[in-house]
Amino acid sequence: MLNLTPIPAFNDNYIWAICNPEAPDSGVIIVDPGSAEGVQQWLQENNKNLAAILITHHHEDHTGGVTELQQQNDYCPVYGPSNSPFEGITQPLSEGNLICLLDTAFEVKAVPGHTLDHISYYAPSAALLLCGDTLFMAGCGRLFEGTAEQMQAAMDYFASLPDDTRVCAAHEYTLSNLAFAHAVEPENQDIRVMTEKCRSMREQDLPTLPSRIGLEKAINPFMRTRETSVIHTVYGHSGEHPDTPAQTLALLREWKNSF
Repeated sequence: MLNLTPIPAFNDNYIWAICNPEAPDSGVIIVDPGSAEGVQQWLQENNKNLAAILITHHHEDHTGGVTELQQQNDYCPVYGPSNSPFEGITQPLSEGNLICLLDTAFEVKAVPGHTLDHISYYAPSAALLLCGDTLFMAGCGRLFEGTAEQMQAAMDYFASLPDDTRVCAAHEYTLSNLAFAHAVEPENQDIRVMTEKCRSMREQDLPTLPSRIGLEKAINPFMRTRETSVIHTVYGHSGEHPDTPAQTLALLREWKNSF
């Protein structure tokens, strides 16, 4: 099992540091470093070497620290989407690629929607999903470049993963997402329980992540677009009856944007 550390950055970003405790000399994977300062400090404090950088998509708050980290760490490899406008990627990846880091295989999946270049990394042996800004606890990313159909396909892919898969999203949006989830499904007891739990964690300045796929299937409206309760509430809010899960997701996302 890989060890995970969320390094806070900016107002609500998490830069994930991933280590293999059974191979301590294999270094650390850093995921979506929007800033170098906190990462470099963490590496020094923990006496760790940077083995690789993984990028999920091109947004500056996920890539802004790459160049500085490379310069300070012997120009370690940078893995990321082959169709990305970000020019710092040295190891371009596409759908279906498999990479091995820290003695662990990661499967690359194209999950456009938030951006067109967005990819995720899934490590079956470590029960680990690195999903960037596509999936959050109880939420999903805004549709800046892609379509609701693409985001729905990503949600369906995530839902197909084992329930115990750890979900390493890139932002601490949990409480606001749970508030929206409660508005969509006010009778969902799982949402109520997680809201109280996560509120307590945030009061102690603790991260609410990682989540789990099984939990997301129970509380995340964007992964519950086939549920009658979600469809009914969306219809009541928008006045439009969605005929497909993607249409439900589109109406949910539009509602969430102004929630």
